[in-house]
Amino acid sequence: MIGIRGLYLSGACVAMIATATTVHAQTEQPKKDVTTGEIVVTAQFRSQKLQDTPLAITAMTGASLAARGQTNVAEVAAQTPNVTLTPQNAYLGPGIIAFIRGVGQTDPNFALEPGVGMYIDDVYLPTLTGSLLDLMDLDRVEVLRGPQGTLSGRNSLGGSIKLYSVKPQGNGKGMVEGTYGSFNRIDMRGFFDLKLADNLFLRVSGATKNRDGYVKRLDYAKTHPGSNVPTQATGDSPVLGTLGGTSFTAGKVALRWQPASNVEVNVSGDYTRQRDEPGATVLIYGNSIAQFAGSPVSKSPARPWLRGTNGAPIPLNCAFVASGVNSCDTVPAGYDGRYVSYATFFDNAASDSQMPYKPLALNPHSNLDNYGFAGTIDWTIAEDLALKSISAYRHYTSSWAFAEGAPVQPSMLEQAQANTQWSEEIRLSGKALNRRLDYTVGGFYFHAKGTYTGRIDLNYAGIDFLHGPDTTPATNKAVFANVSGKLTDALTITGGVRASWDTKDYTYSRHNPDGSTILPCTGYPFVVGQPANCAIAALNGLNAHFEKQRTDWRIAGDYRFSPQLMVYAQVSTGYRAGGVNPRPFYINQAQSFQPETIVAYEAGFKSDLFDRKLRFNVSAFYNDYKNIILTVLNCPNNLGFPSTPCLQPKNVGSAHVKGIEIETMIRPTAGLTFDASLSYLDFKYTTVDTASTGVAANMVPPYTPNWKWNAGVQYDIPDVLKGTLSFRADGNYQSHIYVDPTNVDSAVVSTTTPTGGGGALATQVATNRINGYFLGNGRITWKSAADGWTASVEVRNIFNKYYFTSMTANYVSIGTVSGAPGLPRTWAVTLKKDF
Repeated sequence: MIGIRGLYLSGACVAMIATATTVHAQTEQPKKDVTTGEIVVTAQFRSQKLQDTPLAITAMTGASLAARGQTNVAEVAAQTPNVTLTPQNAYLGPGIIAFIRGVGQTDPNFALEPGVGMYIDDVYLPTLTGSLLDLMDLDRVEVLRGPQGTLSGRNSLGGSIKLYSVKPQGNGKGMVEGTYGSFNRIDMRGFFDLKLADNLFLRVSGATKNRDGYVKRLDYAKTHPGSNVPTQATGDSPVLGTLGGTSFTAGKVALRWQPASNVEVNVSGDYTRQRDEPGATVLIYGNSIAQFAGSPVSKSPARPWLRGTNGAPIPLNCAFVASGVNSCDTVPAGYDGRYVSYATFFDNAASDSQMPYKPLALNPHSNLDNYGFAGTIDWTIAEDLALKSISAYRHYTSSWAFAEGAPVQPSMLEQAQANTQWSEEIRLSGKALNRRLDYTVGGFYFHAKGTYTGRIDLNYAGIDFLHGPDTTPATNKAVFANVSGKLTDALTITGGVRASWDTKDYTYSRHNPDGSTILPCTGYPFVVGQPANCAIAALNGLNAHFEKQRTDWRIAGDYRFSPQLMVYAQVSTGYRAGGVNPRPFYINQAQSFQPETIVAYEAGFKSDLFDRKLRFNVSAFYNDYKNIILTVLNCPNNLGFPSTPCLQPKNVGSAHVKGIEIETMIRPTAGLTFDASLSYLDFKYTTVDTASTGVAANMVPPYTPNWKWNAGVQYDIPDVLKGTLSFRADGNYQSHIYVDPTNVDSAVVSTTTPTGGGGALATQVATNRINGYFLGNGRITWKSAADGWTASVEVRNIFNKYYFTSMTANYVSIGTVSGAPGLPRTWAVTLKKDF
């Protein structure tokens, strides 16, 4: 815990410039002597130097990201304080998990608004699905920490991540780049930029990324002869496939038109196609008798989830856990058990009157088709008055399959989401009072039509049904104003206000897998002899509606003591819309949740010292966070329904959140650059609804580490083989996190209970904690001084750290815990040609 005295150390925003290159048109030209450089951002509606912006904002140029070899937005979190970005696990498909300062979201369902706003060229993306963005042809990334309730786009409670593409220049330049590396990684990217007319410019860019999976799916029967497990292999090879492989293609066409000296029009279209394998996942806990109910109180050996070759039931236990403290497996030679899964994507349970839709086989995949069109008009009406319009249409479809990492299937799902959205934002900006007053007024409109469908095969719950198509039309309207006035040459006061109106509807659709109507139960839901899936019959056709109006505000002040030092402080508010549980398994779980709100206090300073050789930025924050929305696995047992399965968004309570963020960059001599950041976050619940959520006062939200830090160094040596040779090393650390609102460090569970899986271990240890870890990366680059060639060699995860990026922890209800291991040590070689 940090005291009030410690808050003065708190850190704010950094310009992480890792190379000595110049940043395109949006960056001020660096001085000839050694300086930290400068980046121009647009976080407050107008172009400002990063060091003049009174916000906790980290800005990174495309050049600095390339110097680190970073190619997707999740990697940006490594050098950003109090920000967690990680790919979704296989359970939730092609998307991202995003948290800033303890605020975020893990569930991509349309019923939930992301706590972190994602933007491409100022166009808002409303779901986590499709938000694991590639850093293709990028000018810069801006990461704004804290609520962005009064600024552009949509109200974002935790913060915003904004990607800005390079605009067409018409300079006749281009680039092509190829990469080959571990796991048959083959990447290609490039662009060309043309002048079509004196006032019309075209830029076309594209990228492909392909890599084999790094988790082997092995046939248990082939690798364990005589095990009694039936085989799923079709030949002699025990390898059924892999997990974690990627196949990605994206392209973008952009036009910039200047019909008059005071008008600029930018239009673009982009398309992304992913045909990935399911995310890398391994079983790290397995403990279930793996039998359907034979009576209201007991399981039946006559109804196993998987029957062995000799007819006997096969339990789910340590035999299928290939590595770790819960493993009693003997992984065959030549395979690393840490990267082994026995998932078959085949539910071979026998069909009967209660489970009549067996067996079921799924195609392992994780697919996404994502495209959109955007148009931006910038009209300088007068010297001190300008109008900006941002119009956009986007659509995506995604589908993915999930299976537990064993031939015994407690749950198996095939899910799909589709989203269509339209948005319009208009801003009128100007200056007044002899240019001492900057103002912006505007409006925002957003409408989306989302659809979710799924084949939900839950053997552990005795249900197997079609979820959806559930429709979720949603609308957000807002008006906003922002004013910054210079009271003196050194003192600026900023005020902002935003009024928002949210509406959302949700319609449930539930049917049997063959499309037939689910018949209602005539008694307790799971008594043998009841109609299949009868417990969920009452959900079909149910409608829910959410509507809310909210006004947020911000007041900030900054004072520049000298060209080297600026201090600032602000108070701002934000909110995230409520809604209704999108995944009720029984009628008693179809409950609404209320909006969450935040009042955020922040103070900090930004400094460029020693002739701009040292940049040192610090901020401190304190958030009063109320009605926190988290998805819990605990549902009260009422109305005669069981407490599991449960996956329900609830308002778990309120909290006080405080922390520090420090960022620095040092350029002591020409060619040598150091950059680093440090953050600490202290999250304390003040009230919590433990009875209905299972969340206790000493717990913290998912994906929220107490500590994060990173450090990087780059040394450029000129005149090496008629070019510049650069050596770069980066390291980043995050302390432990939990993946669920109910934090479990270590729970010792017996395997010998009536529902336990037995096996060679008398107990197993369950957890939803990911331990802290440090990752190191290195890169060597040579760049020609004359002919545009660049060659790089990189090693990522140099120390071959084994760690998890996410988990699916359902040891109570399902009897499993699965982890998504990060990539082991990898290498890559990149060759690039600028022309």
